[in-house]
Amino acid sequence: MTAGEVRDAPAPDAPNPAGKVDRSHKGEAAPTLRFTTLDGKPASLADFRGKPVLVNLWATWCGPCIAEMPTLAAQAARSKGRIAVIAVAQDDAAKVKPFLAGKRLDALPIYLDPRLSLSVHYQANLPTTILYGADGREIWRMTGGFDWAGAPADQLLAEAK
Repeated sequence: MTAGEVRDAPAPDAPNPAGKVDRSHKGEAAPTLRFTTLDGKPASLADFRGKPVLVNLWATWCGPCIAEMPTLAAQAARSKGRIAVIAVAQDDAAKVKPFLAGKRLDALPIYLDPRLSLSVHYQANLPTTILYGADGREIWRMTGGFDWAGAPADQLLAEAK
């Protein structure tokens, strides 16, 4: 940007254009920790083995998390069949189900981790998003809000094999 140029600020409810990408855990195996579906069925990252998976950790009280949810849903719809995109709430069903009511996030599978197992494992500040390859090994993780529907997200997701 040159002197005198003015750049429009993003809308207050829009996710930041870029979070912080961390590749220092590249190659680490996905944790075996359990979480659940919205209706209480057990799940783990091993359920997605054989396909790349983008795991978003979020909470109903987290402003940047809420702002990026529509872009995650858009990415989930676009990536269907290539990359599994999931959102794991660091809340319980009593908070998450009412939060989801009326939101247009149908393309985004929502899971629950009310014991915060994943957040503790990753030492995560929310939102944190981790990309795993089809081999179950981490490619990168991102801390902070991000526009998952944009071209920069597509470039990052192209790293999944």
